[in-house]
Amino acid sequence: MRITRHGPARVTMLIALVAIASSCAREHAPAGSSIEPSELAARISSGSAPTILDVRTPEEFASGHIQGALNVPVNELPDRLASLKLSPTQEIVVHCQRGGRAASAESILRQSGYTQVRDLSGHMEAWRGGGYPVE
Repeated sequence: MRITRHGPARVTMLIALVAIASSCAREHAPAGSSIEPSELAARISSGSAPTILDVRTPEEFASGHIQGALNVPVNELPDRLASLKLSPTQEIVVHCQRGGRAASAESILRQSGYTQVRDLSGHMEAWRGGGYPVE
């Protein structure tokens, strides 16, 4: 492969385009993707938080939860979903303590037609471990 005098500029342009595409992909994450605790914390601080669904038990929730989170234990979710009055296209971040219950809740939500379901990376363990505030 021969590199011309325009080669480095093209490589730089390609790297910039990849960085822009990657940034856009994070801003418009597809259903089933995850969100980092730092991004969620920033969105809460900026007033643009998604719906946060904490599927732990009421006791776990009472011991500390993310600001603005709704508590619906995963075993109650199918029966309580309609009462939450969430839009099927609304962004919903689901979390539990470590991830198992959230995976079940995400499946329930997707099967019920919700298209913008995201997983909190590392769940409550990562949130607390990162020093983010709990109520």
